[in-house]
Amino acid sequence: MKILSEENYPGVIDVLKEVKINNLFARAVVENCVSGKVYVNDTNTPTTFYVVHPYGMSLLFGKHDNQEFNRAFKEYALNRSNIRNSHEWMQAFPEQWDLTLKELFMDSWIKSSDNHANQTKKVIELNSRVNFKFSPSKYLKLRKDIKSPETPAIRTGRKEFENMPGTVTPLNFWNNADDFLENAIGYSTYCENQLACTAYASFIMDNCLELGIETVPKFRGKGLARYTCSKLIDYCLENDYEPIWACRLENIGSYKLAQKLGFDDVLRIPYYRLSN
Repeated sequence: MKILSEENYPGVIDVLKEVKINNLFARAVVENCVSGKVYVNDTNTPTTFYVVHPYGMSLLFGKHDNQEFNRAFKEYALNRSNIRNSHEWMQAFPEQWDLTLKELFMDSWIKSSDNHANQTKKVIELNSRVNFKFSPSKYLKLRKDIKSPETPAIRTGRKEFENMPGTVTPLNFWNNADDFLENAIGYSTYCENQLACTAYASFIMDNCLELGIETVPKFRGKGLARYTCSKLIDYCLENDYEPIWACRLENIGSYKLAQKLGFDDVLRIPYYRLSN
């Protein structure tokens, strides 16, 4: 595995656009919207690619039978050299990669449903990731049942960007507040005079806008996430963006919320949690 310099990122874009699963986070890296990393098998004529977003999402794509790269990737994925202290959540394309990865990690493989001890070291945990498809007609029917809170949502500004607590926040997907305010959009809802929920564009590419959502734990169960997301979806409909939603199948809250907002479960793929 070799690090590809940013000046060579343009050569990755066309290959990445051939990936048929949700790849906006990887495009954000190779199109220099955020500072991530791109690993390849060869810096001059790369055919295998591993793109890491700073949030910890990653995408493995290209040729699946570059043996030297695969051996190096196994060491990296199992973090045997302790080069990182956090997980990476990886998708792979095309499907041939899934068989290659199963063989590569045969002695380190564990399904999330079997990981009762929540092992995180020297294992590859297998989860599932869901890609949804937005149905405008279904959303408009469901929209009638969404209740507005006492305090209406507002456009996410600098204050909300910098102070929204949690992990799935715009702060983790945009370089800074100025970057977000110039290139993205979000809505935030307050409850009991506290910032309670934020729905925002985690990525905007072409005519696609991927939704990110975070709700403060004490305010969950009040319908704030559904309401706040609806404001962002309304923005998408008004501005000809296709809303994009993807999540782990095991994230029941996100999965059910997507369905309540008119998204259909159209594709499930393996989702790998690499060792920390």
